[in-house]
Amino acid sequence: MSVRQISVFVENRVGLLSEVTTLMSDNEVNLRALSIADTNEFGILRIIVEDVDAAAAILRKHGYIYTITNVLAVSMRDEAGGLAEILQVLAKAKISLEYAYAFLLNKPGVACLIIRVADNNAAEEVLAEAGIKIATQDELF
Repeated sequence: MSVRQISVFVENRVGLLSEVTTLMSDNEVNLRALSIADTNEFGILRIIVEDVDAAAAILRKHGYIYTITNVLAVSMRDEAGGLAEILQVLAKAKISLEYAYAFLLNKPGVACLIIRVADNNAAEEVLAEAGIKIATQDELF
């Protein structure tokens, strides 16, 4: 039950993030979350959007290099220990994170952790066994 994340290769220059988010806004693509990892020269912008196909078409039209990756959207308690609980379950199962980022949902007391792991199915299984819910793309919006 993964969600589709878009990773955009972006030059590290002033205003580029504004350009990408404005493109999404101008085309009525709703952004739910983003993360950016950068170096001196470039960055990887990771976004969760409501309409992945529309966002991809916009990026392609404007010459951006991107990939679409399946990641897990893990519901977590928005309180002290919520993140630790999820990470402990994954660590106990020896599942390593490639990266993670979190954001708040429109539900009181609930946040969402986006995780990238080598095996989504294995992570889903151990999280479900621990009573931790995996959200679908639709549930994020």
